[in-house]
Amino acid sequence: MTADELERTNARRALRQAGWAAVFFLITTDILGPFNAPIAIAQLGYVPGVLLYTFMGIFAFYCGILLWRLFIHLDSDRYPVKTYADIAERIFGRSARHVCTVLQSLQLIVNVGVICLSNGQSLAQIVAGESQTGYICFSLAIVIWALFGMVIGQIRTLKNFSFLANFAVWLNLLVIFTSMGFIAHSPPNYAAAALNGIPFGPIVTHAFVPLPTTTKINGIMQMVFAYGGAMIFPEIMAEMRRPMDFWKGMAMAQTLIFAAYLMYGIFVYAFQGQFTLPLAYQGVSTYAWQTVGNVLALITGIIAAGLYGNIGIKVAYINIVEDWFKGPSLLSRKGHVIWVIMVIIYWALAYIVGSAVPQVENISSLIAAICIMQFSYTFPPILRFGYDVITDAMSEDSTYVPGNGVAGRVDTWQDRSRWTRGLFTGRVWFKAFNFVLFIGFSVMAVLGMWGSGVSIKESFQNQGAATSFGCAAPV
Repeated sequence: MTADELERTNARRALRQAGWAAVFFLITTDILGPFNAPIAIAQLGYVPGVLLYTFMGIFAFYCGILLWRLFIHLDSDRYPVKTYADIAERIFGRSARHVCTVLQSLQLIVNVGVICLSNGQSLAQIVAGESQTGYICFSLAIVIWALFGMVIGQIRTLKNFSFLANFAVWLNLLVIFTSMGFIAHSPPNYAAAALNGIPFGPIVTHAFVPLPTTTKINGIMQMVFAYGGAMIFPEIMAEMRRPMDFWKGMAMAQTLIFAAYLMYGIFVYAFQGQFTLPLAYQGVSTYAWQTVGNVLALITGIIAAGLYGNIGIKVAYINIVEDWFKGPSLLSRKGHVIWVIMVIIYWALAYIVGSAVPQVENISSLIAAICIMQFSYTFPPILRFGYDVITDAMSEDSTYVPGNGVAGRVDTWQDRSRWTRGLFTGRVWFKAFNFVLFIGFSVMAVLGMWGSGVSIKESFQNQGAATSFGCAAPV
């Protein structure tokens, strides 16, 4: 290694300070917390909702294990795996890296935009007051949180976020239990439901909901959103002292997410039925109780936004500044200046996303279908499939000698023999299972894009619906 490479390697080792407990808190510091779980149950009904939450949870854990094992196999001090795109590039080449980078950047910006949007809704409800006469322009409410994010975005390492993430997890649990109590003793927020096209009437719940297919698909995408942390798993592992311990934090996090989200979703739907809102704590009609949930959610939301903004800007910095333009290291003084500028640009883009489509439910479904579905469900099986095909095809090659390139190979990928060894030797059924999963989840992602696109169009056509960059709030 050159002196510069050695210096960078030692610097990156020094940054690896996160433990498996920090992994637990970072993963559970979710975008919307559990607050989109009730709308998922409301759009599917009790039976499909419970079954699909369980099914999606099992496969989210399985795909997380696949990513963890790939990271362990591919990471090294000299060639560290720092992002999801690094894993894709090692297996499928440069084009796969660019696909992952674009989708990851898009998802992170939209995620932060969704948080600005949901925080803007909370602020609008707080300002409206008990008499509902207070007013703040909704676009301005979103701008306030974008500006706040530009400040918190100056934190550069995940280790500094672990304490805030810890705090946010317990606050999210507090919101769950307090809002459950409030919802059990307060009628639904009929006025906010009316803005979403739900007419006044008695509360109705269903084992199987008689709603359009597009609505049910959106419900599934809300579940995908709940298990959407896999995109940052490689980044988290890259900052761990012992990446082999990652599975412990992930297992605990997925278990808590599954239990808390499902319990909360069923409880809220049982009391509010068709009037369940995309952000459940905003469905309380008593102003004082509604405000408690909004204030707590504001705090957890901005912490989650800071976390995802931090990782999103790192992805952009590594791939654009360091890789494309051969710019300075993030650890340098010049790198810090560039970081500050990128934070401002990033949060400005997040404001545009949140204000352009002021529909928390539909924009989260859309980004779940386009990006989250791929990182959490579609990519891990095909990445593992590709890795196994490549390694099984190497079984007859001679021992690799540094400096000799591919001289030890007995054939190339242009030969049928190499494909035969890769596909039909080793654990054939494991490879077939992962490939079938890839196809199935790809189809689900396409359906999700269609369903969310139709829902966004219909929502804008509703009487009284919030408009892009407008002053009317959606709640």
